[in-house]
Amino acid sequence: MSSLLVFPGQGAQQPGMLQRLPQSPEALACLQEAGEVLGENVLALDTPQALADTRAVQLCLLIAGVACARTLLQGETLRADCVAGLSIGAYPAAVVAGALSFADALRLVSLRGELMQQAYPQGYGMTALIGLELAQVERLLAQVHSPQSPVYLANINADNQVVIAGSDAAMQAVAELARGCGVGVARRLAVSVPSHCPLLEQPAQALAAAFAQVPLQLPRLGYLSGSRARPIRSLEALRDDLAFNMCRVVDWRGTVQSAYERGVRLQIELPPGAVLSGLARRVFEQGSVIAFDGARLDTLQALLREEERRDR
Repeated sequence: MSSLLVFPGQGAQQPGMLQRLPQSPEALACLQEAGEVLGENVLALDTPQALADTRAVQLCLLIAGVACARTLLQGETLRADCVAGLSIGAYPAAVVAGALSFADALRLVSLRGELMQQAYPQGYGMTALIGLELAQVERLLAQVHSPQSPVYLANINADNQVVIAGSDAAMQAVAELARGCGVGVARRLAVSVPSHCPLLEQPAQALAAAFAQVPLQLPRLGYLSGSRARPIRSLEALRDDLAFNMCRVVDWRGTVQSAYERGVRLQIELPPGAVLSGLARRVFEQGSVIAFDGARLDTLQALLREEERRDR
């Protein structure tokens, strides 16, 4: 296992991200299938106005991830060894791994976004805290959290970068305490729902009920859970991981470390952006970390071929 494709989560979205997809047969086929399955013009999902909606954001991330991964792998001419996705990124990861059909992923992600948005239409979200250790953040959360002012740990992204989720007022209180530590930077994310915490337990249960009707296959590639930071090898565990990752803490730091310890030496981040590449560079002391955005397609494919040769 030496190459890893990673897929970003909500907050990475960019206006026009679907308009900028490669004009490859694979990407064009993904756009056409998405339009047919959803019954709408998917190229209207990535306007600044549309991206204010959680459903649109998550569908854009799914479509972009699958379209670019299929372009990179030339269908199935090339191969990667494993995949991982942060939050919604788990869905394109599962599609590329052959565990979930693209059509089913589109329907499930559409429902996922609607459930999350309906549960918390306003007054909640997520905030990144940079420069504080995990133990410091946990102490700040304990000072602020209450039933009337809920705030939780949501993502462990790196040694000094975590994300919290909860009510606007509670997150603001934690941010002020973080700034008072003298080293903390707080940045509100472009996420309008409190993901990866118990506040989304009921929407996750509703999504799990829909998932029960969807066929899954064992992944053909290694599938690393962004919540559990380890490979998933059974259909029951995969179904559980995809349905409930919206209400579970993301351990991305552990996921990247787990991949490296299992021999991964090439990480390629699928669009949009390069946030996950920045988080991985400290871990990949020996190896390569590169983002699809801004890189030449033939360069990325050459890197994958080189890793394939090393595996033999």
